[in-house]
Amino acid sequence: MTLAQTRTTPDTHTVDDFTAPFAARAVVWAGPGKGLSIEDVVLDPPGPGEVAVRMLASGVCHSDLHILDDDWELPSPLVMGHEGAGVVVAVGSGVGRHPQDPRVGDHVVLAWTAPCGRCARCAGGDGHLCATPVGGDHRTSPDQVRVRRAAGTPLGIHCGIGTMATYQVVAAEAAVRVDPRLPATQASLVGCAITTGVGAALWTARVEAGDEVVVIGLGGVGLSAVMGAALAGASRVIGVDREQSKLDLALQVGATHGVLATDDALTTAAVRELCDDGPDHVIEAIGLPSTIELATRLVRPGGTTTLVGLTRTGATAALDTYRFVFSGSRIVASNYGSAVPSTAFPRLVRHAIEGQLPIDAIVSQEIALDDVEAAFDAMRRREGARQVIVFD
Repeated sequence: MTLAQTRTTPDTHTVDDFTAPFAARAVVWAGPGKGLSIEDVVLDPPGPGEVAVRMLASGVCHSDLHILDDDWELPSPLVMGHEGAGVVVAVGSGVGRHPQDPRVGDHVVLAWTAPCGRCARCAGGDGHLCATPVGGDHRTSPDQVRVRRAAGTPLGIHCGIGTMATYQVVAAEAAVRVDPRLPATQASLVGCAITTGVGAALWTARVEAGDEVVVIGLGGVGLSAVMGAALAGASRVIGVDREQSKLDLALQVGATHGVLATDDALTTAAVRELCDDGPDHVIEAIGLPSTIELATRLVRPGGTTTLVGLTRTGATAALDTYRFVFSGSRIVASNYGSAVPSTAFPRLVRHAIEGQLPIDAIVSQEIALDDVEAAFDAMRRREGARQVIVFD
């Protein structure tokens, strides 16, 4: 039988279609200070313009940790996760009218912003900055709720996709068809880390062949930025991190040098020894005011500092504006790697299949849904690059 015909729910009851509410299991964030739970939930069948997806894998991203640690203000309760891949098992009315629409059986990567395709930003090619993304309110408004607790309590889904669930119902625009030859564990990371990091180097910073690039922070996104700089043909790609294991990993995925960050003065001296006048690009992929400030000081005159890492809400960084203005340097912000998911995801998956993006190297561990709390604890200890939930 095809995936569209058979499904086994957490209570082992098998159904033959998705035309009625169906069961799933999900990681739910109850709200500030209330932590996580793994719950049986009920999903509505896909409505007009929507698809149901059987999830195959979901990355555990530092942005998820920001939510769990109450760094950001978000509505609650929410099904967690914004980085995942799966297979379409059902489509709602109207889906399939356009060649780009996902169809039953398609392997898809879910995008945490689903561009509307109609606003001025989408028309200008900046879908990542869409003014009215589908599901942009985490699908908490009554007309967009598709997930409920067993008792009927509505649940929002993080970034409109809530990938930490065995099944999900999302806007068709959020489900981007990709080549199924890339294992789902790796394809899931294209939904956030890979696109955010590689895109920051290729499409935001616009690294060119021969450039010198420093990447500060070598988690999943920073390592992806290293891959992107290497893919662009940078002559030097210098990874900076406090953990030697992360530097070793950076060297595996495209870095030419690693700098162990002890204090700012020693880090600066080490970078200057490699790049006399400073690097052409510094990509900050942590999201701390101190490392943002360091990034602006490291870049050469006329160079570009690209900010990728996300801070706590309301955090600010200081800038020596006198020195910075005279340096002629630039600071740019990179949201989702300046990528349009519908075109970027297939392209990045193709690069991975062709061996140009070693995504497998940053998958630290494959885990079960029930292991997600331990994955967050490991992230707090700065262990590994990316843990990925793999669904049966």
